[in-house]
Parts: sequence; structure tokens; C-alpha cells
Amino acid sequence: MKQRTISKEISIQGIALHSGKSVTLTFKPAGINEGILFRRTDLYGKPEIRPHISAVSDLLRCTTIGSGTVQIHTVEHVLSALSGMGIHNVSIEIDGEEPPALDGSAKIFTHLLYEAEPIELDEEQKVFPLQLPISVTQGNRSLIALPYDGFKITCTSADDRGIHTQHLSIDIDRENYVSDIAPARTFAVYEDIEPLLKCGKIQGGSLECAILIKGNQILSKEALRYNDEFVRHKILDIIGDMALLGIPLRCHIIAVRPGHAINAELTKKIWEQYEESRQSPNQSLKHKSLTNLTIGEESDFDINKILNTLPHRYPFVMVDRVIEFTADDGLRAIKNVTINEPYFTGHYPGHPIMPGVLQIEAMAQAAGILMLRRRSYEQQLAYFMSCDKVKFRKPVVPGDQLEIFVRIKKARNDKIGLAEGECRVNGKVVSSGELMFSIVKMA
Repeated sequence: MKQRTISKEISIQGIALHSGKSVTLTFKPAGINEGILFRRTDLYGKPEIRPHISAVSDLLRCTTIGSGTVQIHTVEHVLSALSGMGIHNVSIEIDGEEPPALDGSAKIFTHLLYEAEPIELDEEQKVFPLQLPISVTQGNRSLIALPYDGFKITCTSADDRGIHTQHLSIDIDRENYVSDIAPARTFAVYEDIEPLLKCGKIQGGSLECAILIKGNQILSKEALRYNDEFVRHKILDIIGDMALLGIPLRCHIIAVRPGHAINAELTKKIWEQYEESRQSPNQSLKHKSLTNLTIGEESDFDINKILNTLPHRYPFVMVDRVIEFTADDGLRAIKNVTINEPYFTGHYPGHPIMPGVLQIEAMAQAAGILMLRRRSYEQQLAYFMSCDKVKFRKPVVPGDQLEIFVRIKKARNDKIGLAEGECRVNGKVVSSGELMFSIVKMA
């Protein structure tokens, strides 16, 4: 992938969401390896701020970056548009402390960048493929990042009452970012308006630049752009906050009730892993973590042997015990679903249900154990790639014991595995699907 910038400068004027002030923002071309830079043209000396996780200074209902006493608020939509469109080098001049809110999405920013004519530069863009799983939790919010050959986000959005719960899983590329994510607008709950106004926020807020949720009503200047517009905007924000790494990321992010504070916490942990990988370029983090990996015996495959086989750790271990390996190249395992599972606080308050995506993950982990059990795959890892023919038949709730059945259908060239799986509760199928994963040697 080549580095990209824009061919010409382009500007837009509008009202800032939180300050309520009129502001003009201008995108300008930048050269190879110059990265993204904000410049406050309204201040003496035109001070510059480079958007990075180390520069984050405030995360109350927006992402704020700062350098000394100079700050720029609400940078997430601009950064999301640049990241989603693969623009790596650009300077952003702004004559105020916050970009214009526009319609509350990143749609207009993406249109501006198209008008500025993106071009490739004569230099490859470095990327960071996540090497080890990372998880963060804040109350009923949680984010997990997993190694993945691409950039995928699986997100569940919900309010405190569980009324407007939405879920979406999507592989992000330039095309579907522009069509499926960038137009999703920010939203607020009616009960939050007065407290935000009292603390100096949303002074420029209106139905022109946000959707308002009041009970079961959706108040908006125009109709919803998607039936699941809320979760799409949450994904838009995640992309913007992850852009604070300063380098494109390859991973799968699984988010439950994300927000700027927890997004930044995950970004910080990913940056720490990236820094460690740069300081020890000849030592694999996966190898460092899993040097004692061994494949268990045919019986008594308990949690200790599972942890020695899989790279997953709390809160993302979805297999408690392997009951048996079957003669048809299959496996039967269990996952005890308890009320202590961290995702139940947000999925859903007052009506806890195990997310379907985690049932898929349980089948994928079981298939990984089954594949790695083969002698030819010792000292290797199974990376979940995709799923197909997925069906969810009934909810799984606290107190259930999930029986996981998987069988390897194909194993091509010792590199790609295809498995079929089922999850059952009390003998009844609750979910099923086909799972594909790749086998990767530990460096």
C-alpha cells in the first residue's frame, strides 16, 4: 500500500458542536512521511499539534488533543474520514479550537477529500498487524482487539435502558467506509442534554448536526440514514480514535458500548504493543508469550491445556473444557455461561443475553484447538478469518452450559482450515455456522 495525500487544498466553514463558534477548516497536501498535522491559525505562531494517543488531553463526549496550553477538540470525525479514506499525509489548518460539526457525521469531510483529489506518493505505507490479543473494560463497556488480516470492527451499541440496542460487524475498506460508515451521524439521549450544556458542551448542537433520542422517539432533521445508524456512528468514532496510533492498524476490534475514553485506553495499549515490537524487531511477541505451547493429550483437556494451546486470555477465553475428540475429526467442548461474564452488564441491562458473535468465537476457538491438536500444526497459531451460513436460533442466558461441537471439513495445504460448528443448550441447537481460519507459524 502506497502512502497517500491530496492534490490541492480545500476548505469548509461551519459551526463547532461544543463551542458553538463559527470555524473554518482547510485540508492541505503534505509530503512523504509527514503524517497528519493540525495547525491553529487563529493563535500567534500558528501552533501545531500532531494527533497521537500521547497528545490526548480530554475525552468527555469527544476526543481532545493538546500541546501545552493549545488544544483542539472533537478531532475524531476528521481523523475517521482521513483513516477511512486512506489519507496518510495532510496538514489541517483550523481557525478555532474545534472542527465544524457539519451534519454530525464524516460524510462531508470524505466528500471534501474526494474533491481535493487523493493521490499516491512514491513510498510504501507502514502498517501495524496486531500480534497479541488486547482487552480493556470500563464498567459495562468493553473492547477487545484480536490479530486479523485486515481491519474489522464488530460493535454492539446500547443505551442504559437497552431500548436502542444495535449490532454490526464490518470489514473496513475505503469503499464501504464512504458508503456505510461515514454518513452515520452522532446522536444523544435527551436526558443527557441539560448536564452537557451545564458543563459547557454542545453549545452548537441542534437537529441539524445530531440525532436526539427521547424515550422511544427518534428526533432528527431528516430520516435515519440507516436502520442501525447509531452503531455505525460508534464504529466511525472507533476508527477516528484508533487513528491516534499514527499508523494504519490490522486487527479485529470487538466493542460493546464503546466510547471515547475506552477507545483511547485500547489505543494506548495497542501503541504500547507497537512500541515493544519496534524495540525488539527480531523477537516475536507471540513467540515470547507462547514459547511453552504444547498440545494436550486425548483426555482431560482442561482449562490449563486450553490456555497452553490458545493465545486468548480473560475476558476472551470462550472454551472451559474439551470433553472429547471424536472419530470424525471433531470435538465436543463446553463453555459455562455465568452472570459474572463482563459483557452481560451491557448486553442487555435487565435482560442478559450472550452475544451471538461470542458464540461464533467459542466455535472458532474450539476449531482452533482441534486443528492445532494435529501434530503437523504444533508451534503454530490458528487465526479466525471468516464465518458463513451463521444462524442464531434461541438466546443463551446466564446459567446455561454451552455445548460446542465442531468438525474439520477441509484443511488445505496446511494453511487454511474450514470447520462446521454448532452450539447447543440442553441438547437444542442455539447457533451454528461454518468457520474459516488460517494456520500461522509462530516466528
